[in-house]
Amino acid sequence: MKEKIREYIDSISSELEVMSDRIFDLAEISCEEFESCRILEEYLEAHGFQVEHGVGGMETAFRAVYEQGEGGPSFGLLAEYDALSMGHGCGHQMQGPAVIGAALCIRELCGEKPYKIVVYGTPAEEALGGKIIMQENGCFRDIDLALMMHGAPETCVDVKTMALENFRVTFHGKEAHAAMSPEKGRSALDGILISFQGIEFMREHVLEDTRMHYTILDAGGPTNVVPGKAVAEYTLRSYNTQYLSEVVKWFMDILKGAALITGTTYTVERDPAYKAKIPCMRLNDLIMENAKAFDAPQITPPREKTGSTDFGNVMYKVPGSCIRLAFVPAGTAAHSEGYLNAGKSEEAHRAVRLSAEILAGTCLDILEDPQLMTEIKEDFARRKEQMAKSI
Repeated sequence: MKEKIREYIDSISSELEVMSDRIFDLAEISCEEFESCRILEEYLEAHGFQVEHGVGGMETAFRAVYEQGEGGPSFGLLAEYDALSMGHGCGHQMQGPAVIGAALCIRELCGEKPYKIVVYGTPAEEALGGKIIMQENGCFRDIDLALMMHGAPETCVDVKTMALENFRVTFHGKEAHAAMSPEKGRSALDGILISFQGIEFMREHVLEDTRMHYTILDAGGPTNVVPGKAVAEYTLRSYNTQYLSEVVKWFMDILKGAALITGTTYTVERDPAYKAKIPCMRLNDLIMENAKAFDAPQITPPREKTGSTDFGNVMYKVPGSCIRLAFVPAGTAAHSEGYLNAGKSEEAHRAVRLSAEILAGTCLDILEDPQLMTEIKEDFARRKEQMAKSI
């Protein structure tokens, strides 16, 4: 079977590589991926998938479905295609072609077994967390597991990512002349500074993996005026989604206290919340078995700690995993010139081919041995329960 997978991916690899290069050259940023989205949609439609455009409340999102028979597993293959302002410095141009290759390969080699393939185009990962919005609007409920690929310095899978909450807070005070009548003013900037101090006092009393960041976006004006308005941004993170909600409650009390101390008021803008991944080790193991079988380069142990991703929200509901495929030298940082310069290299093309092979091999293994899906679902349910009890 592995040899048949190689042969099939080889037969379509030139088309996948052309798609990857076209998306790289377009370099469309979050929510503006119109042409990148169209390229993937048209290819899937031409190959027999039923395509819906603009799903999940996102204009540049899509859902493409191919189904054979009834009662089989539903494989979710997710792809991002948004660029950074610098261009494709995170390798998202590879994802759509890789999962399309996997989808076509599964269909080619599955025989008569029943199954469903659902390819989701998921925009705006870099800016909005597009998958969060899509999930809130009903997406990803039709899949039994979620699979992705991502370019990386090493070939591996993740164990954890961090739940994240982000806030922009505007403090409102009262302007006054700072020299002539400061007693008539109430400083919005003081409200921000007190809130920062409150976070520092909180930092000693939270779990070690909690991360809290803050910055001033608008300090309120010149030094000779008591600031009547000032704006700050705060980011809170934890590897446990439920624990983060407790940290957020404390943070909200700090804002109230800062306003009381300074005689100010405040308003809060809250971004969509990123959940922590619930790892499915059985699925991770199966993916890495395929990575070894297809001779993926620079294989390393799973990443125990990472940042935050909207894929965590999907993996909070269904078992999922992302194969990170090496295409740049070890130590190369994402969002860097190193990723950008390698975007159309033979290493990037190889990453597309290998990711398609690995993801197809994983799904075909599950079709061949349905017990694997049972083990994956049981492992996911057990780890989700453990996370809930770990606070």
